[in-house]
Amino acid sequence: MKRHLCLAAFLVTLSACGGSASSTPDATLPAEAFVINAVSGLRFDAESYGPVSVGSTMLGYKNEDSIRHTLILAKDGVKIPNFKLEVGQKGDVDSGEVDLELGTYELICDVPGHANMKAILLVK
Repeated sequence: MKRHLCLAAFLVTLSACGGSASSTPDATLPAEAFVINAVSGLRFDAESYGPVSVGSTMLGYKNEDSIRHTLILAKDGVKIPNFKLEVGQKGDVDSGEVDLELGTYELICDVPGHANMKAILLVK
């Protein structure tokens, strides 16, 4: 009997803590963020972005797809260290600040199987 009561209490507590992803509004990105969207079809919403200014830049990442995506940057084939944005499900957002030099960067989703998910970011 005690076991059934404990299980019932656990289930009530679990249901009270739960909720569906659709019950909460989409998170917001910082107003100053340069936003990149992941969309269905394993792609970004554009093939190229920018230009953005040299120096410290706030990048925002929004998931308009139903699967997990990441966003990393590479310049001249070298990944930018300590920068990675991740969005797990539709409506998720992430943002981060990165110091950018003059040039062309590659935006990459490094989730396995998403190798074709690439775009260009121009920095002037």
